[in-house]
Amino acid sequence: MAAGGAGVLYVVATPIGNLADLSQRAAQVLAEVDLIAAEDTRHTRQLLTHYGIHTRLWSSHEHNETERVPRLIERLEAGEDLALVSDAGTPLISDPGYPLVQAARARGLRVVPVPGANAAICALSAAGLPSDRFLFLGFPPRGAARRREWMASAASEPGTLILYEAGNRAALTLRELGEVLGPGRRAVVARELTKRFETFLDGRLADLAERISADPEQQMGELVVLVEGAGERGGESGQLAEGERVLKILLSELPLKQAAALAARITGGGKNRLYRAALGWRQGGPGER
Repeated sequence: MAAGGAGVLYVVATPIGNLADLSQRAAQVLAEVDLIAAEDTRHTRQLLTHYGIHTRLWSSHEHNETERVPRLIERLEAGEDLALVSDAGTPLISDPGYPLVQAARARGLRVVPVPGANAAICALSAAGLPSDRFLFLGFPPRGAARRREWMASAASEPGTLILYEAGNRAALTLRELGEVLGPGRRAVVARELTKRFETFLDGRLADLAERISADPEQQMGELVVLVEGAGERGGESGQLAEGERVLKILLSELPLKQAAALAARITGGGKNRLYRAALGWRQGGPGER
């Protein structure tokens, strides 16, 4: 228990697939705390049952965590030890938990990480892409225009890009990544990590988009997508990002075809690629959600 009688908030990483991956320390913490704040109590109950843990669970997810935080802070200040878990992996990494950790820190409460699985790092360790520098991007935005801007903002990043995507949207995202970053970039798609049917698909962005589009099994669940950094292609990627930036300005004054042609002349980018990008922005793109 923390100094002054306050409790401790443990941020506990849980398995991303194989239940045997829970660390001994994590199991001990989950068994000894007074309460576990879980993203999905049904999911976490399966994990606790597997390890014979009977700690009380309390739901705290993205739709209710704002209203839950004050009550959880009260419990901590009253001296209770709490654990924060997500459905899988490390809380806060594209998962709920930030408001609680932020509030606990702001109140001077002790927050202790209990490390373990994380899908992004797990995939990076086995992908065969450079790991000395990487940029974690989380999930892509939903709108086509915002998604392309989001991709373009990382076009010149020299480190490996890591993002999450739903399997049923993976082919679309890979195609758009190829259009924005360049179709020749090498990428790896990791699926079912730590599970029996774990797979790593390796290839160029355009090729991977076709492979996943043709294989319904690869469109299930959530995937980790890793894309090589700009490296020597930094000039090409930066050129494309600049072309799209200029194109957006010109579109406010010129017809689409004329704007694309002029943006290509100004930046040296490909006219056809810029034209397709503009069509995607205006029409919402295939698979707009």
